[in-house]
Amino acid sequence: MGHDLPNAENLRLRNFRRENPPREQKGLLQMAELVYRPVVGAARTMFKALDLKIETQGSENIPRTGGAVLVSNHISYLDFVFTGLTALPQKRLVRFMAKDSVFRHKVSGPLMRGMKHIPVDRKQGESAYAHALDSLRSGEIVGVFPEATISQSFTLKSFKSGAARLAQEAGVPLIPMALWGTQRIWTKGRPRNFRRSHIPVTMRVGEPLEAPTDQYAGAITRRLRERVQELLEAAQRAYPVRPRDASDTWWVPAHLGGTAPTPAEVREAN
Repeated sequence: MGHDLPNAENLRLRNFRRENPPREQKGLLQMAELVYRPVVGAARTMFKALDLKIETQGSENIPRTGGAVLVSNHISYLDFVFTGLTALPQKRLVRFMAKDSVFRHKVSGPLMRGMKHIPVDRKQGESAYAHALDSLRSGEIVGVFPEATISQSFTLKSFKSGAARLAQEAGVPLIPMALWGTQRIWTKGRPRNFRRSHIPVTMRVGEPLEAPTDQYAGAITRRLRERVQELLEAAQRAYPVRPRDASDTWWVPAHLGGTAPTPAEVREAN
């Protein structure tokens, strides 16, 4: 019967289902929020204790209702926490796609599962994709790092097309964003810096990018990466501090005069 409905009516029904998930799913999301919000509160308390200087622009670009794919660069183990903070002014919680090993950890595992984040087994990615798609269709925001792994050069790597394909299939927008400074707290190959170091973290959230189904996911991914690159450069320009001395240039990309490895050097080392 539904196939006989006009296109506009079909669209209205799809949007209604997307933003009005079944009662069982609503119950699971409400339970997740009981875990999620205290974790966010604990993170904020920790960041305040570390005297981090967090500055964000563009949170108003994150929709207050409905699904969306939030896409960020990836330079730190803590990026998912900071990326999630950008949605709080809009009263939204972000479900992140993360390596399944994080879910098996004795400490992080129960928290990640309780917050309904999405485990990704790179050998069996179909399950994670379907899970993320269901979340988007239920009106959730799903966080994706399309570089897949931390960029040790602190430059933008190539993007996987999964974020664009999710947005296309779910009929939701892509929200590009970039962060800078988180690599100074905890990144791959460097010791954690959980001292009271007054580290600034700068974040920029861009305007939504549509993902039409009549366009190739690769073309949308290229536009998405260009947007994230622009936002990354804006965050870098706005960053309020520079390295103290020659020993403190490790967190600055080589093309900006720092001593971080170049993308070619990272590829050779790996």
